[in-house]
Amino acid sequence: MSTIELPILNGTRFRTQFATELRAAPRISTLQVNIGYVCNLACRHCHVESSPARTGPEDNMDEPTVRRVVEWVLAHPEIEMVDLTGGSPEMNPAFRWMVETIARSGRRVMNRCNPTIIEHVDRATGVDYAWVPAFLAEHRVEVVASMPCYLEDNVDRQRGRGAFGASIEGLLKLVDVGYGRDPALRLNLVYNPVGPHLPPPQAGLETDYKRELQERFGLVFNELWTITNMPIKRWRNELERAGKLESYMRTLIEAFNESTIDGLMCRHQISIDPAGRLYDCDFNQALAMRTPGSEDRFLWDYTAAELSDRVIATDDHCYGCTAGAGSSCGGALA
Repeated sequence: MSTIELPILNGTRFRTQFATELRAAPRISTLQVNIGYVCNLACRHCHVESSPARTGPEDNMDEPTVRRVVEWVLAHPEIEMVDLTGGSPEMNPAFRWMVETIARSGRRVMNRCNPTIIEHVDRATGVDYAWVPAFLAEHRVEVVASMPCYLEDNVDRQRGRGAFGASIEGLLKLVDVGYGRDPALRLNLVYNPVGPHLPPPQAGLETDYKRELQERFGLVFNELWTITNMPIKRWRNELERAGKLESYMRTLIEAFNESTIDGLMCRHQISIDPAGRLYDCDFNQALAMRTPGSEDRFLWDYTAAELSDRVIATDDHCYGCTAGAGSSCGGALA
């Protein structure tokens, strides 16, 4: 068995193994926007630490920033996809205007939806999110929905009590408006491991998900994406408390797969936080690792061309995306 030098996560091992600077592709086609960290859940594996308590002034993108981001997208035809994430993106008051405007321009819009939001009524504001399925369908938004398992106990353990039932009800309401059935309304589910291990093979797990969810609930969807839990923030803290951080890092490092590099999300997109600051991916955003050279700048200070072929900030958590079959915002890579 190979030996792993410690201390782990010291910021040098991944760069040494990769042996050169990781650079973005000659053309980026996706802008990933974290529109806010506020969420109705506080999941154990959440790398941006979203929760209902994230109500500070920097926790949700304000309307002027939303407008600047949309203006930037409309000025850059090479941006084909706007990937909205959070938190629960729908909890940002400007979410609907942003989706409507970008979708009207002909770009693809993807919404990383926590399906329990569809069943949620905000006690503080009285906002009812039952509008979400019909709105997303009207604007042909691609939905990526968190569903870490098809078993109730596993989902509730990771996402909180009652999350499984609320997820199923929310997903069924998406199916009711055409998602997973209409070719124009794509519904993809996301699996995250419950424990400190790599995801199983994506294709086989997708078959299991489709069988179980169809037979038990009449639920259909397009694809299952497997995503490795990153050893950062809440998940790292849990691993440390359980004394499993070192063994998990060994698992990731020993499973390094160089063939995943070309498909890494950081090579084909740029990510921004609610203030418009630049990061190479959502995981780097969680660690406040800005895109190199952008420390005092924002999205609108660059053209899309200037963001291509850039040097990407890497650290040892990048093993999470390059282990085994690889892991990206769109699931397995190899």
